Amino acid sequence: MSTPTFTEIPIIDLGLSDGPDRRQLLSDLHHALTDVGFLYITNHGVPKDFIAALVDALPTLFSLPATAKAEVALENSPHFLGYSAVGSETTAGRQDTREQFEFATELPSIWQPGLPLYERLVGPNQWPAACPEIEPIVNRYMQEMTALGERFLTLVEQALSLPAQSLHQFLSEQHRLKLVHYPATELGDDGQGVGPHKDSSGWWTFLLQASPDVGGLQVLNKAGDWVDVPPKPGTFVVNIGQAFEVITNGACPATTHRVLAGTAERYSVPFFQGVRRDLTRKEATTLLRDYFPQRHGGVSTVDSAFLHGKYDTWGETQLRTKVRSHKTNGKKFYPEVFEQYHND
Repeated sequence: MSTPTFTEIPIIDLGLSDGPDRRQLLSDLHHALTDVGFLYITNHGVPKDFIAALVDALPTLFSLPATAKAEVALENSPHFLGYSAVGSETTAGRQDTREQFEFATELPSIWQPGLPLYERLVGPNQWPAACPEIEPIVNRYMQEMTALGERFLTLVEQALSLPAQSLHQFLSEQHRLKLVHYPATELGDDGQGVGPHKDSSGWWTFLLQASPDVGGLQVLNKAGDWVDVPPKPGTFVVNIGQAFEVITNGACPATTHRVLAGTAERYSVPFFQGVRRDLTRKEATTLLRDYFPQRHGGVSTVDSAFLHGKYDTWGETQLRTKVRSHKTNGKKFYPEVFEQYHND
């Protein structure tokens, strides 16, 4: 008998992990992992004042003049970190109505001749000089989200009956964070904030919906219906990335989602848990395969450029995606592969 499709997003209370309701928590988490691909988490342990400081800084950051934003334009960065203006990205063939600052775990550049080119993705952030308070706020938030992500993976391992630390072996030292602003539009609730997509750039995504009274996030269920994911105080929305779907042989789905733009502006903050760049396709499809019987056609049916593309490592697959999405960066910093990535 097939599992009924979901009509709402489950809520998982991480505060139950150390109490008598732990078994029920793991059962509920298993359902969210295998049947939905999206969930809310509460009692997550990230301090409220750290979250509030970030939320409070967003209007100031995005109200900076265009010249201040241009100083940290993403096009300046070989690491694809910095500011992108409204309309600079398209999803599902349509222009997205959002502007964003992209940051990552603060790390020095590590690439030098002889290393794989994808190692050039690692490097320092661009911090807007006109908003100096954002650097410590973001760095502190990144540290908290990194720790939360690792705690959460421990529960996922237990919910899926996996060996301890078996999911942690796939993690990178670099995680990414976007501060996103969806301006108000005149299109009502039918504008595209971000078009339908699955998260292709991380292991898991932890989303802070930073506008408490403004919705827009929707998830596509198995019946083809869009399910609203409204903001809930004190929660993060958590969803599976495509790499995780690959290593679970399709058992844990990366679910299609979108954001509708509307007449009220909206802020959101997705944190993308990083996948180690040297992960090979063979490792991704075999290291944990014995724990996941074939389901829904197995890993061969997973929609993943990493799985079905030409390039054998996660790092090169990600570099190709970024070069194709950001042509100015590709031509400027990666001329040796620009034509290849765009023509293959």
